[in-house]
Amino acid sequence: MDDGKKADGMHRALCPVETLYVGQRSRAVLSCTLRGRVDVAALSAAFDAMTETNPPLRSRIEQDGTGHLLRLLDEDERPRLTTRTGDETEAYAAELNRPLPVGGPLSRAVLVSSPDAESHLFVLVVDHTVTDGHSSIALHNALWDRYRTLVEGEPTTDRAGSAAPSWPEPVSRLVPGADAADTAKYLDSRLQEVRRHPVELVPYDVTAGDHADGEGHIEVRRLTLDADHTARLRRTARDAGVSVHALIAATLLGTARRRLEGDGSRTLGCLSPVDLRSRLSPPLPASALVPAVTTHLQTLDVSDSAEPLVLARTVHGRLNDFLSRGDHFHEMRLTPEIPRNPALQLATVIVTNMGVVPGPRLPEGLLASDVRLVPAREHYFPQAGRSPVMACVVSFEGRLSVEFPHSTACYSPAFMSAFRDEVRAGLLRLASAARPDRAVTG
Repeated sequence: MDDGKKADGMHRALCPVETLYVGQRSRAVLSCTLRGRVDVAALSAAFDAMTETNPPLRSRIEQDGTGHLLRLLDEDERPRLTTRTGDETEAYAAELNRPLPVGGPLSRAVLVSSPDAESHLFVLVVDHTVTDGHSSIALHNALWDRYRTLVEGEPTTDRAGSAAPSWPEPVSRLVPGADAADTAKYLDSRLQEVRRHPVELVPYDVTAGDHADGEGHIEVRRLTLDADHTARLRRTARDAGVSVHALIAATLLGTARRRLEGDGSRTLGCLSPVDLRSRLSPPLPASALVPAVTTHLQTLDVSDSAEPLVLARTVHGRLNDFLSRGDHFHEMRLTPEIPRNPALQLATVIVTNMGVVPGPRLPEGLLASDVRLVPAREHYFPQAGRSPVMACVVSFEGRLSVEFPHSTACYSPAFMSAFRDEVRAGLLRLASAARPDRAVTG
């Protein structure tokens, strides 16, 4: 998989895994709602420090023969914090729908403040070509760490102004080596599997004629659980011997099945992104700005009355077997085949899993009342008539959040609200099944 090209000062070639994201045009949208006074100059300096330390943030994507590369932007082109006054809800919708086009900066930071400057929305957007969920969260927290040190007057130890950018290594160079014949055998088995078990997708409830522009826009339906219900859901998972991820995936699969016509079982697919950072040797820190994710696709026969715990045990067991075999490395090696064989990642539901992560640490007098991570992209395909349903799952400070981004040219807000509400009801039922005599630790 290695393209054989090393970083050379002002540019670094993209590996096959990173190149896949160029065509997808997807991005991570980190945001937090703030209450209190923000020192705009310090926040601007903090963002500048992040882009200086992390060259991908101040780069553009360029064509390089049959591939692509990252090239540093000129000083007057690099991204800077932008600020404006406005409504938080409207600002979030605008930033969610504002792309990071090829040829422009791969990051953006925006602060939108109320007229009295006491409430704010901060949005950090990063192209998925150079990040994944874990590194984007780490970047967001590091930015606020820098802000805190600046406003509190603590000394900093950056390499700001360094003449030699430190480019992160592509993950394709860090995975263990493999025999080409073994990779080809694995690819053949995967292709046979997806041909034997084609999955059904959730039909759109919107037609092209429902939108004057034929395109629609991105919206997000969201469910959250408070700390108590999140803890109870974790307890249910432990009592059942499964992960919270498996419980959520099972609930999503059941909800999706009830959006399909007909009786009996249907073949559905569940795609679980798999973090490679902790599985590399040595482990790759979350601060490394590279996409370090592969996927696991499994197909299941799901009835409209499927028992969530039964589904969860299947999801959990298959994912564990996949990891124990080391197939996550095989899966990453066949990434270049995905554009030619999209069924390798075609699923009914896509369920991310960031786990429990900390929110930003802020200086005294500034509070973050909400933190969000939502994936978005430029291209949706209303002409397809159906697609996977995406659920972005993360627990900031021990409170579960599941985000459902969608294009209104595909699914209406009412459709996705009902889908979200059914998932939430299912998770609450699972949380209520927790045994109260067992404490949740870790």
